[in-house]
Amino acid sequence: MTTLTLPMLETYPQPISLDRVQLAATIDILDDCAEACTACADACLSEPDVAELTKCIRTNLDCADICHTTARVLSRHTGYDASISRAMLEACATACATCADECGRHAEMHEHCGICAEACRACEQACRDLLAAMSG
Repeated sequence: MTTLTLPMLETYPQPISLDRVQLAATIDILDDCAEACTACADACLSEPDVAELTKCIRTNLDCADICHTTARVLSRHTGYDASISRAMLEACATACATCADECGRHAEMHEHCGICAEACRACEQACRDLLAAMSG
């Protein structure tokens, strides 16, 4: 699936201190994870055992919001402040790990939780990889 993330970053007129391909890929993974978490929360709400999924729903929604916000922050480069990007990536990696663990508890019973856990693990890794690139 082609997104507009990389073409938009490539048109940015000023230098960007990060590899644009890695940055674009991370933003796309963040967006994918936010969508997976939102869809998983909604699917959990439709399950007959919804009361047992309260923590999962909450964690999904928190993770979706954090991923979405992180993607938005990483998409802006005018007046760039690396400390804010680092803090967002750290928070996002934590939220993704927490959500992956929670969804992983339900993955055998609910396929949507398994898919969400995979998306969260991939997003956590992408955040950590970009953090490493920022430090290097």
